[in-house]
Amino acid sequence: MRAVLVRQPGGPDALELVELPVPVPGAGQVQIRAEAFGVGQPDALIRRGVYKWMPPLPANPGNDVAGRISALGPGVEGLAVGQKVLLSARDLSQRGGCYADYVVAPADAVHALPDHVDLQAAVCLSNYQVAYALLHECRHPRAPTSVLVIGAAGGVGTALVQLAKLAQMTVIGTVSTEAKAEFAKANGADHIIFYRREDVVARTRELTNGEGVGLVLDHVCGPEFTAYLGALGKWGTLLSYNAFAGLPEENLMVAMRNHLDICPAVRCFSFHIYDHDRDGRRALMRSVIEALSRNAIKPAVSAVLKLDQVRQAHALLEQGAALGKIIMTP
Repeated sequence: MRAVLVRQPGGPDALELVELPVPVPGAGQVQIRAEAFGVGQPDALIRRGVYKWMPPLPANPGNDVAGRISALGPGVEGLAVGQKVLLSARDLSQRGGCYADYVVAPADAVHALPDHVDLQAAVCLSNYQVAYALLHECRHPRAPTSVLVIGAAGGVGTALVQLAKLAQMTVIGTVSTEAKAEFAKANGADHIIFYRREDVVARTRELTNGEGVGLVLDHVCGPEFTAYLGALGKWGTLLSYNAFAGLPEENLMVAMRNHLDICPAVRCFSFHIYDHDRDGRRALMRSVIEALSRNAIKPAVSAVLKLDQVRQAHALLEQGAALGKIIMTP
């Protein structure tokens, strides 16, 4: 079978397609014949060798695969050959391992899928799992009725827009291009802000009649992070779930005290909080699988490439121009 390995961390060229023996499931394990692979930032971090939860080299950087069970190991019950399943490396003992034609995993790690669910849509659900936690698990001081989504056309951004609308929130999204604006609107965003040419805070307050939003969700951080406090309404929460542009330069406590009239909250979130909370982690996935099964959410696939185009897939990911999720198929 084919699998992707990283022997020496680096750019997309570090990804090597190799031939390996087909893995055989042991006791309590299942073998999955892959039909769709997710391509995301954790994969790129593994490829670059900088992931805090880095698997040992040589590493297979894939973290999400959807397919059908092709073999059962001894003692496996409740699952059947041919059944559709989703596997996330979040449910494995280490990250990675999913870029391969066949993947073996513990039976209790896979998520059973309804037979009518599209596997290319299902492999996007890890983004929705994160988005659901950001919107519903972070225990905001008061349930937000409005949200500002930074980067509303990305993989997690798209999931946030759809799930926020499902929760009946007013959604404001920031984007960089007209194409991304149309994409975010098509996914349900009520308002769009072009962050390169508009003042995001001032425009947010204008769109909310001066009240501000209940929640700001930001994965960029960097120098602009503390400014987003000005976009919050009373009891609002500024939530950071990544820091692609580095840490803020301004003293955060000083910035918060400059907004004492709204009692702002700031929270940092990482999905790794669920690493030792199997029940909580899997409950989140069940929620988004259920939403997908009834067509309440519609994962957006930006590009579909073949596994042997994995370098191109990672190059596209790093360009930051993708609308929605990049996936691969065998």
